[in-house]
Amino acid sequence: MAVKHRQQTSGKRESERIPDLGPRLQRAFRYAAEKHAGQTRKKTAVPYLSHLMAVSSLVLENGGDEDLAIAGLLHDVVEDCGGMPRLREVERKFGERVAKVVEGCTDSFTDPKPPWLERKQNYLERLKREDDETRLVSACDKLHNVRTVLSDYREQGESVWQRFAGKREGTLWYYRALSDEFSRKPNRVTRELETVVKELGKVTATQDPNSRLATRN
Repeated sequence: MAVKHRQQTSGKRESERIPDLGPRLQRAFRYAAEKHAGQTRKKTAVPYLSHLMAVSSLVLENGGDEDLAIAGLLHDVVEDCGGMPRLREVERKFGERVAKVVEGCTDSFTDPKPPWLERKQNYLERLKREDDETRLVSACDKLHNVRTVLSDYREQGESVWQRFAGKREGTLWYYRALSDEFSRKPNRVTRELETVVKELGKVTATQDPNSRLATRN
């Protein structure tokens, strides 16, 4: 394992382990590209693969290793591409650790999916019991999602909510609840998630200042 040193502003030095990224990550990228081929972000022309790449990148930027980067690429492959048989395939191809994190990031294993609110409430309960590795990948997923919602809202306004099963109030509630849960174990990702969720609440409140779910100070 290679080691890199950098000088901190305090004058102290710390060792940072650089993860070994090799053929397994490349195979995972090809696998994700194949399984999600033709899929796009909710009611847009943006390839879904862009989200998976962004999540994997955030995982690596925040201390994840190759297994967790692979889980970032594959975190939606069970939910969107085959359910439990797909999870078993992920385990065969990429190992038990990757499969465990992917399972922990999945809120539905069946098609059709359970009702939206039921799924989200159940996932929030499960998240409380997940290990730190799963929570890291999940938080990176939610961070990229809410960043996209905020950016699109600033450009397109209230029409954005038509993309989401939870519509305006449900979507705002869910991201606030996720932020609250992740904040129990704060780190750089969870703090950024909290900041972006609060910003989304503020900009939406200007359109609906009486919304009790829009923002919380």
